[in-house]
Amino acid sequence: MSPIHYLRCFGGIANREWLRFLNQRGRFFSALVRPLVWLAIFAAGFHFVLGVSIIPPYETYIPYSVYIAPGLIAMILMFNGMLSSLSMVYDREMGSMRVLMVSPLPRWFLLTAKLLAGVIVSILQACAFLAIARIWEIEPPWYGYIAVLPALVLAALMLGALGLLLSSAIRQLENFATVMNFVIFPMFFASSALYPLWHVKEASLLLYEVCEANPFTHAVELIRFALYAQLEPTSAIVLIATTAIFLTLAVYGYDPAKGLMARRAAE
Repeated sequence: MSPIHYLRCFGGIANREWLRFLNQRGRFFSALVRPLVWLAIFAAGFHFVLGVSIIPPYETYIPYSVYIAPGLIAMILMFNGMLSSLSMVYDREMGSMRVLMVSPLPRWFLLTAKLLAGVIVSILQACAFLAIARIWEIEPPWYGYIAVLPALVLAALMLGALGLLLSSAIRQLENFATVMNFVIFPMFFASSALYPLWHVKEASLLLYEVCEANPFTHAVELIRFALYAQLEPTSAIVLIATTAIFLTLAVYGYDPAKGLMARRAAE
């Protein structure tokens, strides 16, 4: 197979994901409304400042609405990654995924192309949120909007790969919503999305260790620092490693000869 075949396949998968996104306008608005409602409520209900700013002067404090904005961006990426993977479960039930999987192209490429197509949609939604969030005076420096793009890509890849892994293990469409909520909310609340890690450590050492082990925490921290053109290397390494692990397990799970699909067929 030549590179043209790979590009043509990726273009077809990305175009299908984009058309599905355009035809599901409720998905776009729900992805934006949910974090904006959280932002509006927390910004209005919590009139205090948290932590020390990650930009000079370091002794200054930042408003709570500014602090939770990166966590809400990561929430958008997580929900979109899960919904994109939900379509894989739907396609498997409808039988249309068989057409994709019988392609002569390797399965790892097909799943990676699906993942990248979802990442593109996720980043567009995150950028729309950043534009609207300026109403709440969430205004990082202009160069932060450029520096945050690689962080958004890496975080979206990790969360999308997690969604692919879950979709490989779920047999029926109705079960996906339950599993999705079981994964999303513990990951979100057991992270630094809403509270600083130092504050969590003061309250509970066990919860702090859970937050440190949570890859969603590292997605939030990478985005938070990137908005001010700073790199959080530990978070970047964790996201790269977890993305590789989740994607590898997802490819294995979708392999009819070795993965979970083979075990389900034998049942």
